[in-house]
Amino acid sequence: MESKLVCMSLLEYLQELPPLTLLQLYQHSAACLAVLRELPELSRQYATRLVFLDHPLSLAAVNSWPQLNQRSQSLHRSALSTLQSLKVVEQVGVAGRQEGVLLNQAFKSNIKCLLCGGGTPWLLPGSGDGKHARDVSFLDNYANTQWENILKYMVNDVCEDITRDTVEVLQRAQLMASSVPGAQPEITTRGFQFLLLDRSSQVWLFILQYLAQVESQGMNMVECLTLIFKLSFLTLGKDYSIDGLTPSQLQLLQHLRQFGMAYQRKRSSRRFYPTKLIINLVTGNETTQSISNPKDGFVVLETNFRIMAYTSSSLQVAILGQFAQLQYRFPNLVVGTITRDSVHKALMKGITAEQILSFLKLHAHPEMHVNHPLIPPTVSDQVHLWERERDRLDISEGVLYSEFLSATDFETVRNYAEDLGVLQWSSLGKRVMVVSQSGHDEVKRFWRRQATR
Repeated sequence: MESKLVCMSLLEYLQELPPLTLLQLYQHSAACLAVLRELPELSRQYATRLVFLDHPLSLAAVNSWPQLNQRSQSLHRSALSTLQSLKVVEQVGVAGRQEGVLLNQAFKSNIKCLLCGGGTPWLLPGSGDGKHARDVSFLDNYANTQWENILKYMVNDVCEDITRDTVEVLQRAQLMASSVPGAQPEITTRGFQFLLLDRSSQVWLFILQYLAQVESQGMNMVECLTLIFKLSFLTLGKDYSIDGLTPSQLQLLQHLRQFGMAYQRKRSSRRFYPTKLIINLVTGNETTQSISNPKDGFVVLETNFRIMAYTSSSLQVAILGQFAQLQYRFPNLVVGTITRDSVHKALMKGITAEQILSFLKLHAHPEMHVNHPLIPPTVSDQVHLWERERDRLDISEGVLYSEFLSATDFETVRNYAEDLGVLQWSSLGKRVMVVSQSGHDEVKRFWRRQATR
């Protein structure tokens, strides 16, 4: 089975970047602000304390900040470690040969400017009017359509406008793979897990995989990250000019158009609109609220495990079919049941019980939100029990040996396999045994030698 799909946070991603890339990022105020907002509370407090210090602060003074108890000291060390791993804080020498800490100079200057005012706009505003102006509802519909085209492509549904760049990102993320070179890629175990994530997690994971290949396309990583940070702080429904964007950023903008994260009427247009998929993506916990609205829920789950999905979306129906047995389909309603077999099939694809329940919570119909808990305990408990059933099994490949002419022959081979430690199971009455794949060749040679005697 493929590994479980894990989506890194922004800080985890930045911590894996080369130190030089981080230092170059801090030359841009949007990146500094995004990092400051994502820092854990205590790390953010320490960084803010150091913003207005022009000289290093001794490590002894810094270590005096927490209270004198074990938990506070542990949190203190973790906060400093986070700042140092991100190169936000540098450890330097101070007077008297003591060690001290100092905020990164570029990071400090940019944060000070943002706190006190000043600087230049990150992106120039567009004209804001004209016959081609777009409102929020248009942008939301555009973003949903473009993103759902990607998801439909993953489940082999009819879709349009899937570009080679999009397919490459899906394959790099191991969400889709070709069984043979040149064949049409198909969804993988990780891909099924991806479909059950909330929209914000899907978008962030997709962006991370896209960033992993920008340098191979001749694009500048720092410039691309900087533009993503800038877009994340913009206002939905307002247009912005492309003036001042670098060639790498212009190329990134075209890719974001394909993903539904930015709208540009045509490639040569001088202005663009960010969509809800990119706004607030890397700036805190507002992402899920901006992308997923509880009022948009469409799933009703009953205590008898029956699901009624009020939707006409073939994508949503395909996703439900990954863990439920669909029975009836009407123009705007699908009825199905969560069964032991349907859950086991989902588990075999790498989907976990928690992911199934999270999907149902995320897309619960507004009428279900009066229930506490939201998911009936009979359903959630049973889904977890079905998962534990499968966890009790240890699956391994083996070779079946059977049709022995005598019990003596069977016992001879069985004892040899047991001595080698490759016997997985045996039955003397049926004269049948299973040998591990790794031990098959050795046992086979032994039996051939015995048979020729």
